[in-house]
Amino acid sequence: MVNRPARLIGVLGTHTEVGKTFVAARWLALLRQQGLRVAARKPAQSFDAIDKETDADRLSTATGELPLEVCPAHRHYPLALAPPMAAEVLRRPRIALAELVAEVHWPRDIDVGIVETAGGPRSPIAHDGDSVDLLRALRPDAALLVADAGLGTLNAIRLSLASCTGLNIVLYLNRYDDTNEVHRLNRRWLIEHDGIDVYFSTGKLASHFGISPAK
Repeated sequence: MVNRPARLIGVLGTHTEVGKTFVAARWLALLRQQGLRVAARKPAQSFDAIDKETDADRLSTATGELPLEVCPAHRHYPLALAPPMAAEVLRRPRIALAELVAEVHWPRDIDVGIVETAGGPRSPIAHDGDSVDLLRALRPDAALLVADAGLGTLNAIRLSLASCTGLNIVLYLNRYDDTNEVHRLNRRWLIEHDGIDVYFSTGKLASHFGISPAK
C-alpha cells in the first residue's frame, strides 16, 4: 500500500444506512481539529442518482480532501444497489477486488486514514469480494463496526462479528441515547454477556486506537 497511514482504520456497518459515514466523518473532523493529518478512502460507492451529496462528499468535507481523492470518478455508481450489482445494471465493467485494493493510495505522513466499506460486512463491494474481504486485503490496524443502538441490534452485531474473523473489531453504537432504556440494556448486555467494549462517543475512540492529538 502506497504511503500507508500511521493508523489505518476500516469502517464497517452492521447494515446499510446505519450511519457509518456520519460516524467516520464526525471522528475525522474531530481528529483534524486536534491537529492530526487525516484522510479517507471509499473504494467504491453507489448512490441514488438524485442524491445531492455522496459519502465521498461527506468524508472529504471532514478531511479537507477533494471528493475524487476519496473515491475516484470511475468508482461512482449512481444506482442504489451494491456496487457490483449497480455496475451490471449500468453496463459498466466488472469490479475486481484486487483492483479496488490497488487503487487505494494515500498522501504522505497521514496520521489516521479511514477506509469506509459499502453496506454490511457481507455486502458485495466487488464481483469477487465483500466488505470484509476488502478490509482483510488492506490489513487495517483495526476496524470500527458501526451499529444501531435500538431493538434488534444484538442480533445484527453478533452476526456481523461472526463474519469479521481476522479483523480487530471495535464496536460503536450510533445514535445512542442514555435516557433510552432499550439502548442502555443493549449496551449492558454487550458488555456483561458478550465481553465487548462499546463506544458511543467519537471523542473516546482516539485513546482506544492509541492516537494522541498533535503537539
